Amino acid sequence: SFDTAREEGWEKGHEAGRKEGREEGIEEGRIEGIEEGKRGLALKLLNQGVAPDVIAQASGLSLEELERLKSN
Repeated sequence: SFDTAREEGWEKGHEAGRKEGREEGIEEGRIEGIEEGKRGLALKLLNQGVAPDVIAQASGLSLEELERLKSN
């Protein structure tokens, strides 16, 4: 019947949306993890006296971001 077909369509669409949302969430988490790892390593290098311009070039972080890390 029409109601059954509509309900099945809604369930399929809802499940597809949840799957897509999970995949996006996983990707965002992966990117955040990579960025957090860069910041953590950069802070360790700063504390060991490595020049900020060298860290910025190697990590892709800006000198401003490195300065914020160092001041926190």
